[in-house]
Amino acid sequence: MEFFLISSLNGLSYGLLLFMLSSGLTLIFSMMGVLNFAHASFYMLGAYIGYSVSQLVGFWPAMLIAPLLVGALGALFERYCLRRVHKFGHVPELLITFGLTYVVLEVVQLVWGRIAVDFAPPALLQGPAFTLVNHSVAGLSLHGGAVAPELCSTADPALRIVCSPFPATRGFMMLVAITMLASIWLLLTRTRVGLVIQAALTHPDAVESLGHNVPRVFMLVFGAGAALAGLAGVIGGSTFLTEPAMAATVGSIVFVVVVVGGLGSLSGAFIASLLIGIVQTFAVSLDYSVGSVLASLGLAMAPSWQGTTLARLTIAQVAPILPYLLLVLILIFRPRGLLGSREG
Repeated sequence: MEFFLISSLNGLSYGLLLFMLSSGLTLIFSMMGVLNFAHASFYMLGAYIGYSVSQLVGFWPAMLIAPLLVGALGALFERYCLRRVHKFGHVPELLITFGLTYVVLEVVQLVWGRIAVDFAPPALLQGPAFTLVNHSVAGLSLHGGAVAPELCSTADPALRIVCSPFPATRGFMMLVAITMLASIWLLLTRTRVGLVIQAALTHPDAVESLGHNVPRVFMLVFGAGAALAGLAGVIGGSTFLTEPAMAATVGSIVFVVVVVGGLGSLSGAFIASLLIGIVQTFAVSLDYSVGSVLASLGLAMAPSWQGTTLARLTIAQVAPILPYLLLVLILIFRPRGLLGSREG
């Protein structure tokens, strides 16, 4: 039971991190029609800038300063680079954002080096948020924070005690992601700014005639999307690892989330993020072979495949490709995505 609960929470936390990343990308695409290949690079910049700022003023101010700096860089990129090629169509937009990924990677390696930096979370977030203790006699119990070592051990061989701590950093990540979702939804649906942003997408001439600067609106939207990626970078970098390959690690998964959820759909990105996070987390913890899983489902492998490397592969080994298999299935049976309203 404790395995299911902890794995579910780990899957939710990983899925919510994916949502923090994909929300900015979805916001940019839904408002501007731009599929930003450099979005994961803004995530990496957020982690590295957050690391540097935290060395000077601490982690909590870095959580505010780093996203603002990344958002400003994103807005400047839209104003002086992306806007110049926007009139030429989607291919130049993809190429210029794709080129930005290499520029950001080289700058990061020049400034911070090629090895990982020690971006540690603050003392408040170090250690477990709570610990699940599964006692073979007393049953399952929940303890806040860490538990005493004697609670997780016993001299009686007939007793079984399993302690499963849940890191405070993951709990904080979940809290920030849910707060971000609520804030974006309220901004877009309950404020004048959100109405102007949505109207600028479908009726830019009408919005312009009302006195609003549509190019400036788009610049601010792009900067806000980059800032959301920067915030995810600060939290993800301090929770996992801050190193130059972190953008490449999550970049492809983020695009899978956006396509599976539906291009431009914030709610679709949220559902797809949770789905992929939970599926991948449970998959990496399962040590069953593909052949045995197929046999349990009543699907026998062909005799020529039995005993091969494919039959001996475990679910944990194929876990990294599961999101891409889901992407293929979605593109075949529902090209618009789970909650997408348009194709392409």
